[in-house]
Amino acid sequence: MPRPLSELPKAHLHLHFTGSMRHTTLVELAREHGLHLPDALEQDWPPRLRATDERGWFRFQRLYDIARSVLRRPEDIYRLVRETAEDEAAEGSAWLEIQVDPSGYAQRFGGLTATMELMLDAVDEAAEHAGIGIAVVVAANRTRHPLDARTLARLAVQYMDRGVVGFGLSNDERRGRAREFDRAFRIARGAGLLAVPHGGELLGAASVAECVEDLGANRVGHGIRAAESPRLMELLAERGITCEVCPMSNVGLGVAERAEDVPLRRLFEAGVPIALGADDPLLFGSRLLAQYELARRVYGFGDAEVAELARQSVRGSAAPETARKDMLRGIDDWLASPA
Repeated sequence: MPRPLSELPKAHLHLHFTGSMRHTTLVELAREHGLHLPDALEQDWPPRLRATDERGWFRFQRLYDIARSVLRRPEDIYRLVRETAEDEAAEGSAWLEIQVDPSGYAQRFGGLTATMELMLDAVDEAAEHAGIGIAVVVAANRTRHPLDARTLARLAVQYMDRGVVGFGLSNDERRGRAREFDRAFRIARGAGLLAVPHGGELLGAASVAECVEDLGANRVGHGIRAAESPRLMELLAERGITCEVCPMSNVGLGVAERAEDVPLRRLFEAGVPIALGADDPLLFGSRLLAQYELARRVYGFGDAEVAELARQSVRGSAAPETARKDMLRGIDDWLASPA
C-alpha cells in the first residue's frame, strides 16, 4: 500500500484567489446574487479550455471574471478563504501562499487599501479556523500599465507586517514583457518581499530567463518551458530558484497536450527546485493533492521523490523557520512510516 499523500505535509505556493473557490460555492453564490453562469461554469464544469491562442485566453479570462463577479459582499470573501483553508488542510497543506490582485476587487470593496485589509482579515480568520499557515502574494497584471504594478508593489510592502510575503506578475505573458515591470519588482525586493512572477507557461525559456535576470525572481510561476534550455535549468538549479509547476493547469490550458508532456521529471532530475501547485482549481477541476497523485502515477515518482517534492515546496516558501522545521520533520516522519 502506498503511503497516503493527503498525510504528507506540504506547502502550496501557486494558488490564485478567485480560482481557489469551490465549484459548489460559485454556483450557490451566483444563485444568491441572481447571476447567470454560463454552461461552462455550471453543467459542463470543469470548462474545456485551450488558451494557447488569443481567443482561447480571452475565453479563460472571461470565465475567470464571471467567477470573480459572484464575490459581492465581505462575507463572500470570508467564505471563500475559509473553505480554501479547509480544503488545503484536508490535503496536507500546512502552509499556503495565496495570490491576489486586489485591484480586481477594489471597486466593489471600497478601494485598494480597504480590499487588502478585508482579504488579510479573511486570511487571518481562515488560518486560525483550519489550523494552517496562510500568507498572501500581491500580484500585478501584466496586461495593465507598469505604473499600476508599482502602485501594487508599494501596497504589498505596506502590508508586510500583516502577512504579505511576495510580489507576483500574472496573466498572459505574451501581452507584457517581464522586464517592463522591473521597477515594481525593485520596490518589492528592496523591502524584502519574494519576487514570484509567472513565466515560461505560454512563452518559452527566454520568458523564464527574463523573470530571473530582469525581475530577480526567487520563484517562477509555472516555469516549465525552462526544460527547453539545459543551460537555463542549470542556472535555476544553481541559484535555487523554485518553479511552481501546475501540471493539470498546463493540460487544461493546452500548454501541454497530456499530463505526460509536462516536463516535471526533466526539471526534477536537472536539480531545479519544484513546488507543485493547483493554479485555479475552480477552472481546472483539481486541487493540490491531484498534482501529487499525478507525480506518483504519471511521472513515476516513488515515495522518497514525492517527499523531496514536498521538501522543495517548503524550502521555496516564505514560511517562518519554526513552521518550516515542523513541516520538514513531518515529511521525514511520513517517509519513515510503514508503507
